[in-house]
Formats: sequence, C-alpha cells, structure tokens
Amino acid sequence: MKRLFLGLFLLCAMLTVTAQEKNAVIENMIKEATENSQLENLGHELLDVIGPRLVGTPEMKQAHDWAVATYEKWGIPAENQQYGEWKAWQRGISHIDMVSPRIQSLDGMQLAWSPSTGPKGITAEVITLPTVKDSMEFKNWLKNAKGKFVMISEYQITGRPDYNWEEFATPESFEKMKKDRDSLSKNFQDNMRRTGYNSRSIIEALENVGAVGIVSSYWSKGFGANKIFASRTKKIPTIDLELEDYGMLYRLAEYGDKPKIKVVAESKDLGVAPTFNTVAQIKGSEKPDEYVILSAHFDSWDGATGATDNGTGTLVMMEAMRLLKKFYPNPKRTILVGHWGSEEQGLNGSRAFVEDHPEMIENIQAVFNQDNGTGRVVNMNGAGFLHSYEYLTRWLSAAPKEITKHIETHFPGSPSGGGSDNASFVAAGAPAFNLSSLNWSYWNYTWHTNRDTYDKIVFDDVRSNAILTAILAYMASEDDTKVSTEKIILPVSERTGKQLEWPTQRSPERKGGLD
Repeated sequence: MKRLFLGLFLLCAMLTVTAQEKNAVIENMIKEATENSQLENLGHELLDVIGPRLVGTPEMKQAHDWAVATYEKWGIPAENQQYGEWKAWQRGISHIDMVSPRIQSLDGMQLAWSPSTGPKGITAEVITLPTVKDSMEFKNWLKNAKGKFVMISEYQITGRPDYNWEEFATPESFEKMKKDRDSLSKNFQDNMRRTGYNSRSIIEALENVGAVGIVSSYWSKGFGANKIFASRTKKIPTIDLELEDYGMLYRLAEYGDKPKIKVVAESKDLGVAPTFNTVAQIKGSEKPDEYVILSAHFDSWDGATGATDNGTGTLVMMEAMRLLKKFYPNPKRTILVGHWGSEEQGLNGSRAFVEDHPEMIENIQAVFNQDNGTGRVVNMNGAGFLHSYEYLTRWLSAAPKEITKHIETHFPGSPSGGGSDNASFVAAGAPAFNLSSLNWSYWNYTWHTNRDTYDKIVFDDVRSNAILTAILAYMASEDDTKVSTEKIILPVSERTGKQLEWPTQRSPERKGGLD
C-alpha cells in the first residue's frame, strides 16, 4: 500500500512539474513578446526597406533572402524552395501630369507588369469611351483611339464613401445619390456590352488600333483608396488614377476641353524569374516526422507596401517562430513555417508545397494561417473536421483570457475552398485553420490598395496574434495524440439541390505571366 501511495505521489509530482514547465514556456513567450517585441523592427525592414513584394520582382527575391537571413540569425534553419517561374518585372518611376488645359500633377501609378513609357514619357490627349447603340458603331469609332490615352473605367459621381453620406446627408439626399449612382453604373455596363467587348477584351482592342495608353480607376470605396492590380496591355502603359483626378479628367473630356496628360511610367521587363517559398523549421525531438505548420503568404500587390496583406501575417509567424525557438527549442513535433509566394495569383506557393510534399500531408498535426489584415484574431472555425472542437478548444484554453475573450469559434465549421493558403492544405485533407482578424476597414482601405502601408498596422493586435499563434503551435506540438482528420458530411446546397463536396486539391501555376 505504501508503494502504491508512493507511486501515485510521484506520478502527481511529475504531472505537476510537467504542467509547471508548460506554463513556464507560455509565460516566458508572453513576457518576451510583451517586453521585447521585434514586430516593429521586422515591419520596418520588410515594409519600409524592402517594400512591396510582387511575384517575379527583384524585391520579392530580396524579401525571401531577408527572411532566410533573419531566421538563421535566430538559429532557425531556413531555405528558399523554388517551385516555378514568373514573368520578371521591376517597377520604376511613375509621374503623371495634366499639361492642358492647365498644369497639374496627378495622383496615380502604373499597374503591375505594365509596359514602360521610357524616361521621356508619352504626351497625348485623353478621351472617354463613346456611348454606342451597337458593336458596329463602336467598331467604326475605334479609329478615334489612335494616338490617345483612353479612359476605360466608369465615372464615379461621389468620392465620399457611403458611411460618410449616411452620417451627414439627409436620408432623401443619400437615397437619391445611390439611385443616381446605380443608374450610371448600369448605363456604363450596358454600354460596355453594346460595344461587343468586356472590361478586359476592350483593352486589347484599344491597343491594337493604336491607343498610346490605358487610363483606369478602380476606386476602393474609401477616401483616397484605389485597388492596384495587373496591367493587361502588351506594349502600351496602363495607369490607375485616384478617383479625384480620374473624375476631373473625365469631366474635362466629356465637356470637350480636350485634356492632355504626360505619363512617365518607367519599368523593366527582366525576362523570367524563379518563384520561391521560404520555409524554416524547428526540428521535432520526439516526433520529427509530424508537423505543426505556421502559414502566411509572403507576396503582395504593389500599389503600396503590402502591410496588412500580408505583411502583418508574415510578422505574426516570424515573431511566433522567434518565441518558440527561444523558449521551446526542442519541440515534440517539428514546427515549420511557410512564407508562400504568389498567393495573390491563386495560392500558387502553398499549392506547390502541398503538391511537392505529399508525404507530409497525413502527418500534419495542424496548420495555422493568418492573412486578412492587422486586427486581433476574432474568429476561428473547425474547417469541417468533425472532432476539431475537442483539440482546438483545448489548445485555445492555454492562451490568456484577454486574447481568447475576443475569439468566436464555430465547430465543426466548413472547409475553405479558397481565399487564403489554409485552403491548399484543407483540400488535401490536412487540418488547417484560419486565424481570422478584426476588420479595421480592411476591405475598403488596405486590401490590395495604394494605402496598405506600415502606418496602418495596429501593433497591439499583431502582438496579440503572435502570442496566440506561438501558444497554439506549442500546444499542438505537445499534444499527446495525433489529431483526428475525420471530415464532416457536407450539407445539400440550397442553390443546386446537390450535396456539397469537399474541395479538391489543385495544382499551382508554375509558369506565370509568360504567355
């Protein structure tokens, strides 16, 4: 009996010591993240010094090399893993000026992969698309585009976002504005259909008849915010103007004032560049062939510096890895971080990783992905894995209440079919969970816009996310059991009447922008 009591005492003592050690790891990570955060420094180096990270650009490769060097400085082995190639291009100086009927510098920039004007630039009249009754009338008009800059975006009657109208306008004025705006938008779309083209194919038609450039404006429905995507021209430049200047030029053209602009949009076509994922790992000590994966895409569009899409996700994962290496250097399972390339063009980096490492998929304990902005994590769901409630709830319980009190959970949730890199893993059957963030006006003001810069980062929230991620990785690694990957039976679609199917694994684009 004494031996039995002694055995029970020793077992309880061991469990107590283990719990204390685990708590010590968590408490040390929280203390380090709070008192010695590296987030601001990392953000400065990545966003201010390196800048935007468009796939195929020298800056993207510079960012990959910087990440490898940073991890190695922390004692974490890292490498750039090539998975394909992309059109190589580098942005140069953009300067846009109205030179008639008066002089004014305009706010705008060339779109990604735009052909260059050369340093001397191009000066020409700006015209709008005509209102036509059918495609034949438009075909006859096309010759008028020769030698001109052509404006292809619809005119916006207000540069004030709806929330501003709602706050200050009378209800009658607000409703009238929305009715007028909807009518103009419908007229623009109907007219586009009558030309025989759509918003993409009309660009090629204009280029083929000798237009000297394309002028667009993709307003993001926020003050001063435009979305900046890719040029679709082969030989002539494409520029995006902010709403205010686009509207002014549009009115001048429509009133017959024949505005002229000078566009200097320098860039370099550099041929073909390799595309990479940056992968770093802390090797597991007991189960090295099982994996906890931290996930964030590394690339960005280049209207700004990609601070909240996805600089903040990148910083979260880097800081979490730093904390884990410092206070949990010998994890039970291997903790791997993936900084994926070319997410913005179709989850290409993560899809390539999943496709190239099939031996890892069934051995993944969990993937934690963060993408959608600077806000603190406020939502997690079980991604359609039947037993996710059991283990995710247990792991979350180790995080401080001041973090978890903001998080709403949904179990078993549903599998993501796209949107961010967690979907690449879910499609292959691996338990991957998105750490979904508070909005902070993400969709209007920073998502793919010219305003996605360092100053939009809320570092208190990002610090909270780094702590949460480090704790989740720690708990997933330490878990005594391998998690269940049993999937739910998906419901019948209300739209089609057919049972929904689990997303299927898709191959990445490995030769992008080269056609």
